[in-house]
Amino acid sequence: MSLPPTTTLSPDAVPFTPHDGGDDDDLSTDPGVHFSRCSSRLRALRGDSLHLKEELNLLFDQFISENYYQTFNRSVNVRREDVCVLLRHASALVPQSNEHLVIKFCQLVHHLLNQIKVIVDEPTLHALVTYIVRALSVCSKWTHTEHHHGLLGEEGVLLLFSAPSHPDTELRRVALSCMANICLGIPGQPSLEDQYRNRCYSVFLKTLQAPKPANCDELLHSEVIQVALKGLQCCLSSGKWRFGGGEEVGSLLATLKRLMFQGTPGICVEWPSVLYPAPLTQYEGLATPKPPEVPKEAAAPSKGSANKKKKSRGKGKKAEASRTDDRGEEERDVVPSLPSGGGGGGGGGDFSTKPSTPALYPAWKRNSSDSEFSDLEGGAQTKLRLYQGRVRQCALHCLLAVVRGVEKRTLYGYWSSFIPDAPMAGPPPLTLLSIVLKDPSPKVRACALQVLSAMLDGSRQFLGVAEDTASPRASFTPFSLSLAATIRELHRCLTLALLAETSAHTLTQVIKCLAYLVSNAPYQRLQPGLLSPLWRHLRPYIRHRDVNVRVSVLTLYGAMVTAQAPLPEVQLLLRQPEGSGGPSGGVGTPQDSALSWRHREGLASPSRTPGRSPRAPRTPAEGEGDGVEPGAPWLLQLCVQLVTESREEQSDGEAGGAVRVVPAEPSPVLAHLVRGYFSLAQLCLTELGQVSARCLQESDPSIQLHGTKTSACDALSSILPQAFTQLDDKIQMMCITVLLGLTYSENYLVKAAAVRALGVYILFPCLREDVMFVADTANTILMALEDKSPNVRAKAAWSLGNLTDTLIVNMESVGVDFQEELSDMLLLKMLQSATRASADKDRVKCNSMRVLGNLLHFLRYGQLTRSVFQRPLEEAVQALVQTIQSEATMKVRWNACYALGNAFRNPALPLDSAPWSSDAFLALCTVVTSCKNFKVRIKSAAALAVPARRGCYGDTERFVHVWCSLATALENSEDTHDFLEYRYCASLRETLLQAIVHLLGLSEREDLPALGAALAGQEGGAIREHLVRYLRGEGGGDGGVDGEGESGMEGLSLQQRTAGLQQTLARLKELRGEGEGEAEG
Repeated sequence: MSLPPTTTLSPDAVPFTPHDGGDDDDLSTDPGVHFSRCSSRLRALRGDSLHLKEELNLLFDQFISENYYQTFNRSVNVRREDVCVLLRHASALVPQSNEHLVIKFCQLVHHLLNQIKVIVDEPTLHALVTYIVRALSVCSKWTHTEHHHGLLGEEGVLLLFSAPSHPDTELRRVALSCMANICLGIPGQPSLEDQYRNRCYSVFLKTLQAPKPANCDELLHSEVIQVALKGLQCCLSSGKWRFGGGEEVGSLLATLKRLMFQGTPGICVEWPSVLYPAPLTQYEGLATPKPPEVPKEAAAPSKGSANKKKKSRGKGKKAEASRTDDRGEEERDVVPSLPSGGGGGGGGGDFSTKPSTPALYPAWKRNSSDSEFSDLEGGAQTKLRLYQGRVRQCALHCLLAVVRGVEKRTLYGYWSSFIPDAPMAGPPPLTLLSIVLKDPSPKVRACALQVLSAMLDGSRQFLGVAEDTASPRASFTPFSLSLAATIRELHRCLTLALLAETSAHTLTQVIKCLAYLVSNAPYQRLQPGLLSPLWRHLRPYIRHRDVNVRVSVLTLYGAMVTAQAPLPEVQLLLRQPEGSGGPSGGVGTPQDSALSWRHREGLASPSRTPGRSPRAPRTPAEGEGDGVEPGAPWLLQLCVQLVTESREEQSDGEAGGAVRVVPAEPSPVLAHLVRGYFSLAQLCLTELGQVSARCLQESDPSIQLHGTKTSACDALSSILPQAFTQLDDKIQMMCITVLLGLTYSENYLVKAAAVRALGVYILFPCLREDVMFVADTANTILMALEDKSPNVRAKAAWSLGNLTDTLIVNMESVGVDFQEELSDMLLLKMLQSATRASADKDRVKCNSMRVLGNLLHFLRYGQLTRSVFQRPLEEAVQALVQTIQSEATMKVRWNACYALGNAFRNPALPLDSAPWSSDAFLALCTVVTSCKNFKVRIKSAAALAVPARRGCYGDTERFVHVWCSLATALENSEDTHDFLEYRYCASLRETLLQAIVHLLGLSEREDLPALGAALAGQEGGAIREHLVRYLRGEGGGDGGVDGEGESGMEGLSLQQRTAGLQQTLARLKELRGEGEGEAEG
């Protein structure tokens, strides 16, 4: 008997439906009997059966077509053992090379487990999970949906087992762990579908918000919480996560904040269910204490055990002086339970700092047993504290994912829930700084510092509003003053953490967090005195025994000399000699009362102090001056010494002399000192040149790198145009040759620095008119724009923007001769490369917009009409349009609007006939009326007013649409929910009015009926009112200091405004006269 030909199935194939009849007509209608007979036939199959695939396909269809729900048929009686045996045997028979049968098998698993409600045994679960995991890695991507549907569908296996109402907590933990692994994103592979990821997210969040079941012990519940937090982190980290509206973000943040303090000693409060993005006292005030729950094991401690604990504390006191840092991380990660009774301990909700008392040192921390949980009396509590510490750590990791995934502007509203603004009377609020200062686990403290660093990173615009230099107002506290108080509190608490921290890894995180704060705080708007105590307290740590701490200290010093340089406070600190006094001022409390139990644990030990190791670098005051001028700043002397020290002097001593403070770290500090405080650094310019030469002679590439960057690229790019012109021709040629050669370096930092320097040189008047230099530089930059390093691409895009700026300058100064000398193919390559770069990261995209605008302005009519330019021209304009309409950052969209306005200045651009011109005008009209950012609106309004001919705006319909969009934008020029945008209202109105007057001056007779109808309506009244104020100079262009320079058009004087409006009125009267004359004729 011959078999019918097989048909290859695909994802779009129609599912097979078995016919009623044949050998199966005699099957009983009873589902239980049907299952038994089909199961017997399937178990009889073997892997070497002749018609295995056909038989499996037929049996799977018969199983799936039967309804086993007991709600429809009460007589269904299928044993759990039979289902498990069937699934195990089927998983062994179905070959994973046949993707159609794999999908059928997954549907079978989902069908049986969902309808019969069978809880499979452990061997079956292992077999099914192993099979599905292997299938996910072997089968095509189109099959994954069926796997996920069986596991994460509306009634999928994992959703059923992971529900908070499921009675088996251990099974819930396993199911949640499986879901977390499924949500884990793998680089280079597509993430989980949104529908399944949203379901997993909902399950994880409900698990975290659900109360602990009554029959579940604390250890198992902590494990469940850990798994749910890891799953939530996977959901937020894999792909771009979009939060819904309402209270979704606030609910998640409230849950994470509660878990950040899970099991923390002395914390027993009622937590809000939602955090709101405003400092509302009814939602986010001081935590309300609740009576602490006494564990059953500790409800009635015996007298003997109490005496035993007191005795152990006494032993620990004697051994405290000999403590070292050799304990394992797990032991140091255990969370102590501080006494809540007398003896100097705080109350239940008191989380404030208390003086150090050796008797309060926890006894369990001095357990000398080799086993981690060997103490029968305290082992369970110790393990519970360890698990609770891990919960807090996971919660902070999840919060870090939220901080990185939520838009910065949205997150700023929740800062008050995690960062305090100023010390208050009574118990302090529970924030990230509470964890940094008080949490007993160094890992948890380090995680809190990472979250705080992520919040501070990129917050310069937000913190830039802070100011406390003005006289205070008694009526109310302005937001700028509250933000300044927040910065001061951050300084105070992080300085306390710097003094109290004993873990080298966490200390490194403290210093890094301070570097983020210093890099973003507006010290020129704050009262001086914030940096001085930090500067002095930081000095001893330059001699710390840990190399990472020493490197981070140099990074922080570099941030301080970079912040708004030159700052008078930093200038004063740089002039002070090394031995000018100890730390003073700026720290709110004395050191002895500010340190937590960690200080009592480790600071008394020589190995825990920030003192220098035997081979740590010495400060200039401790040794020779190394040939540096004595009057040079202390920090500069230290950096020179660190760069010039030999390997043997810089070796760490603990790692066999292999770890060192790399001179790559002091070199950037030297560069910042020379750039920002040249008046102080000029005392030792000769020594700095010698340091750079020595770095170039080093065999270590990282040292060569920063030597090159300091002595070559940065130095060459700092030459002023006037000074470069006075150099000898040979020296000029050498500078250019060095930079062009360094762009071929294999090290991306060297290449980036060289490309940036070329971007500076192209602006020099003596070089920009040299066509050969422009062409060579352009080709070099275009190569760098294709580099795999985003840093190199960002510098290349910036340099290419400068180069195209010079093209516009040369076009206006030199004329057509320069345009004709430049190669058409080079311009085409630049246009295509900039268009491709518009899809890159924002750092690259921002300058690629500038390049496109300049090139579209520069191209001549003969080039625009060539067929080879047609497609790239259209793609370039579409790239600008898509960027304007996208959800890119404000700076990128601002540059895109500016670029379109720049392109509109080219009279050869076919705005009246090109099919893409309609999209360009429509994008600008949409932005000018709806963009939340007023600076983008200003630039789009200015772009709409650029075309100098009426024909550029197209037909009457498009012209009137542009005019009405400007009128609508003017009417809504004060409608904003962000108070930061109000400073740009005046500049926006001025730009809009200038654009409206410009369009009225270009209007034709066919446009007047539609314009007249618009002026007769509500918009017309608003325009007339604003025009009167515009002519009087009221509220036009006086946007304050912050709003100056943001007008999209040049500011006009009162006489210029009046003259422009008179010309427009004359033009309208002329059109009106032409219309009346034709009517009479």
